[in-house]
Amino acid sequence: MSGAHDDAFPEEGFDDAGFDGTGIDGDLLEEELRRAAAALDPVPAELRQIALGAYALHDLDSDIAELTFDSLVDALPVRGVPDAPRMLTFRAGGLTVDVEVTGEGLIGQVLPPGPARVEVLGGPLAARPVAVDTLGRFTSDTPPAGPFALRLRTGGQVVVTEWLRA
Repeated sequence: MSGAHDDAFPEEGFDDAGFDGTGIDGDLLEEELRRAAAALDPVPAELRQIALGAYALHDLDSDIAELTFDSLVDALPVRGVPDAPRMLTFRAGGLTVDVEVTGEGLIGQVLPPGPARVEVLGGPLAARPVAVDTLGRFTSDTPPAGPFALRLRTGGQVVVTEWLRA
């Protein structure tokens, strides 16, 4: 097969990095285009919330833990504490999860205490498992960046918290 396609993309001198052999960095170009799109046509906050809610549904067999306390909304600010940790409480049935979000990571506890597995979800990123001790306490040395949720597996129950922005 010959014709215009052969003339537009000659084999000799063709480089995967750029159609004209200039060596354009595709990753850099993609990042620049993402920044431009975010600045010129940002995703509306309502659409972002809908997308996060839809993503949470990929665990259809799980219960959703409702956010019942958020120190950003429900607590009075403390004078003299510029970077106070964010305190969160989630509830699903008889299960409660208390979480403290800091710049250094997460500290939390599952109540009632017992054997459990906790994973930190971060959008399309892979879930990060965190160890849970016999008292239901867990820590993560990685602070969440962007939207996050927790997935808890305790006994036969799977619970996913509401998605929040760190």
